[in-house]
Parts: sequence; structure tokens; C-alpha cells
Amino acid sequence: MRFLCIDLGDKRTGLAICDGDEILASPLAVLEGQKNLHTEIIKIAQQQEAGALVFGLPLNMDGSEGQRAVQTRAFAEKIKDKTNLPVFFQDERLSSFAAGEKLSQTGLTHKKKKNRIDAIAAAEILKNFIESRKRGKDSD
Repeated sequence: MRFLCIDLGDKRTGLAICDGDEILASPLAVLEGQKNLHTEIIKIAQQQEAGALVFGLPLNMDGSEGQRAVQTRAFAEKIKDKTNLPVFFQDERLSSFAAGEKLSQTGLTHKKKKNRIDAIAAAEILKNFIESRKRGKDSD
């Protein structure tokens, strides 16, 4: 199944997609701002033929859910109501750090890194989600 991953942010939202065999998670896009964000994500989900959505869940370092997690769940619920796509959540702790580590080795300027980091973080979240699904299938 093709999953579209959303790393929701206040200023930028990163998107990533995986292939139908759930092997490769790739950065897709970074959406700027909040205006029409629901509509843009739904349009991209349709264009990419996503079968489900994965939202990065911003948990606190102790694993508890704070205000950002509540906002993410509410945002995801609105999209779910409009698309009828299944929605999953994946712990996103340290995904931006992992994305930053990958970008630090590229030689890109700070501005170019800033424009890509959210999509790369979304790909990290999606990669972790796919790996957790495979571990779950292996244990069945």
C-alpha cells in the first residue's frame, strides 16, 4: 500500500511517500504555511494514489502527548473525515535530528537544507512506520 506521510509544522509541513511494496520511503514535498493545508494534502494524496495517511506524532521525550500531539490528531481527523483514508500515527521524536544529520553531509547551503529538511523528516517518520509494520507482520 502507498502511504503518504505528513510531518505537520507551524510554518512548513513535510510530505513523504512510499512505494506500493512498502520498501522505499521518499521525501515528496514541503508545503509552506497553513492556508489551504487540508486541501493541498488531500489533493496530493489523491495524485499520489495514497491508500492511507501516516502522521508524525510529536510526543514529548518521556512519551507523553502534549498540545502539539493533540493538534496533530485533530488535524488528521479532519482530513480523515474528508478522504475516508485510514490514518495512522508514528512517533516522530528525533526525526528532524536524523534528517539534519543526513543533510549535514550534503554540502548544501543552510537555505537549501531548510527547504528540504521537513520532507526528509517525513521520510524518516515513514521509514520508521514501515519498519514497525514489518516487525508486526513478522511476529504474526
